[in-house]
Amino acid sequence: MDDIDLTRRAFAAYFKTGSPGIDQPSRSSGVEQLGERYYVVLRGGRNDNGICAVYRLRNDGVLKRLKRWPAEL
Repeated sequence: MDDIDLTRRAFAAYFKTGSPGIDQPSRSSGVEQLGERYYVVLRGGRNDNGICAVYRLRNDGVLKRLKRWPAEL
């Protein structure tokens, strides 16, 4: 899996869940690595609203949305 595919999957999951608010992820979203774990960070759009959502890539390739994410992100 490449970064573009993971980011695309995270965007799809974000919009499929009917995420609350008007926050829309922007192109600055992408994959980040902390230690041995990979995360897809969906960053806010227009006024750089921060982070909209974070998904952790599990060992089986599934993206899991996090309610609380590492502060380093």
